[in-house]
Amino acid sequence: MGQKINPLGFRLGTTQNHHSFWFAQPKNYSEGLQEDKKIRNCIKNYIQKNRKKSSNRKIESDASSEVITHIEIQKEIDTIHVIIHIGFPNLLKKKGAIEELEKDIQKEVNSVNQKLNIAIEKVKEPYRQPNILAEYIAFQLKNRVSFRKAMKKAIELTKKADIKGVKIQIAGRLGGKEIARAECIKKGRLPLQTIRAKIDYCCYPIRTIYGVLGVKIWIFVEEE
Repeated sequence: MGQKINPLGFRLGTTQNHHSFWFAQPKNYSEGLQEDKKIRNCIKNYIQKNRKKSSNRKIESDASSEVITHIEIQKEIDTIHVIIHIGFPNLLKKKGAIEELEKDIQKEVNSVNQKLNIAIEKVKEPYRQPNILAEYIAFQLKNRVSFRKAMKKAIELTKKADIKGVKIQIAGRLGGKEIARAECIKKGRLPLQTIRAKIDYCCYPIRTIYGVLGVKIWIFVEEE
């Protein structure tokens, strides 16, 4: 059997960078790690909550809107800097959204002696990000679109972005079949064994009426 490894963790320090930048003593490291997880979960829950409110008001939104590609956390002695990289920052640009989000995070983290600065950074090429493509596929599958058609449409979206290769895999009870299976579609090159090849990867669960489907997306961006 083949030995699998996460493409992002495999390339840390070469083509991939850490999303958290801070220093802590060994005895305080676990506390800092849990604090980072609370901050990220709080941001994602805030966006999901506001997306449900906007959908209840019948506001038309893009299938891949408000998808967070990644969250950078930089900690100083008295300040926590949070940079949210997002595809289409519509909800977070509303008046008072950042202040409300800062209050939610401070309640969750209980950082009394530390200031919290939140910055929003829009992704230049949204369809170059695997998280946005996974959200697009999830939106199509929930609207009863065929999984093969959804995968082909997602690959067509990557034509607008400057990438060298893409691979999409969906596993589970595809089409409501009794036996779970995996289907895969690939276009271009995907050198997973090459460390200097910059590859973006995500694993995204989709809840359907037939059960949970797993979507994996690999995108070969460039080679250094």
